[in-house]
Amino acid sequence: MNVEEVLKTTKEIPLKSRTLIHLMLVNNKVKEIISAALKPYGMSLQQFNVLRILRGQGGTPANLTTLNERMVTKMSNTTRLVDKLLIKGYVDRSICEENRRKIEIIITSKGLDILKEMDEVMHKTEIMLVEQLTEQELLELNTLLNKF
Repeated sequence: MNVEEVLKTTKEIPLKSRTLIHLMLVNNKVKEIISAALKPYGMSLQQFNVLRILRGQGGTPANLTTLNERMVTKMSNTTRLVDKLLIKGYVDRSICEENRRKIEIIITSKGLDILKEMDEVMHKTEIMLVEQLTEQELLELNTLLNKF
């Protein structure tokens, strides 16, 4: 992806600005492609992320704070995401017995089933997104990104 071509400019962009713009453009493209892969399931990237977090809990309920802390995209509308997943039957929520102010969320078998279907699509999408990079380039890219 050539930043200047995407921005339709002939003006030279300073390297630091160009690098940050490039990261934003790549981020947007990746989100766009992943969102398109999830669209047939009526699922947003954030909802998918919540389901993966809940599956990772191994049957142990999570609360909204746990979900927020583990989200790839930090957001304040986790309650709304959970509400949408609840309506679809992918999660259940209940009031914690020990702390009545705490809501516990757990993935349902229906949620696990749809997540398994989406896993296959996401795996293929991830491979497609990075197929032009070698294993060594992926390692190098991750090393560089870790510096942020």
